[in-house]
Amino acid sequence: MGASAVSTAARISSAPIEDLPRIPRREAREREKECTTRLKVLKLKPGQIVCDLGCGNGFYALKIAPQVAPEGQVLGVDIQPEMLEMLIEFCKRQKIENIKPILGDFNDPKLPKESLDWIILTDVYHEFSHPEAMLAKMLEALKPTGKVLLLEYRLDGETARHIKIDHRMSVKQVKSEWLPAGFELLELEEFLPSQHLFIFGKAKPKE
Repeated sequence: MGASAVSTAARISSAPIEDLPRIPRREAREREKECTTRLKVLKLKPGQIVCDLGCGNGFYALKIAPQVAPEGQVLGVDIQPEMLEMLIEFCKRQKIENIKPILGDFNDPKLPKESLDWIILTDVYHEFSHPEAMLAKMLEALKPTGKVLLLEYRLDGETARHIKIDHRMSVKQVKSEWLPAGFELLELEEFLPSQHLFIFGKAKPKE
């Protein structure tokens, strides 16, 4: 990850509606709807431990936290302290107590080993400057049955033309990096307007 690796997308699309005065309300509502659609895929349950990797100011983390409460927890990881400070303030405002902010490094998200039911990455993976190191750390952090939700804008076709080309990825690119790192592709969904939705799990050991 570069200096803004895990929070570039978060700065653009992760602020709660009341904190985005410059964004038209209709657009903000559409973002809320898209967020709800994406999170339904996770089928979250109380007690689960979820990492929002590249959490920014907590757009997803704040919505996930109530779904895994009271015993569950959200680990909000970002490399920018100011983003985590905003997340902490939003938690105070909304009286959410089960989000733990974590200041990560460009090559280490600082996650506890074999602890996570889910890791979510929303339009941030393509920013990683050290993807191999990050993938290894993420794999370590998942429980044996843990999964990863990965969202990336489509490189191919016309649906994501509004996004810079270096912020988009093809299915082939993603698989070429994730499968050798020890993950297996469980699902690939294309129902979103301009993004691929991948779900990865830990690859089964070869016999």
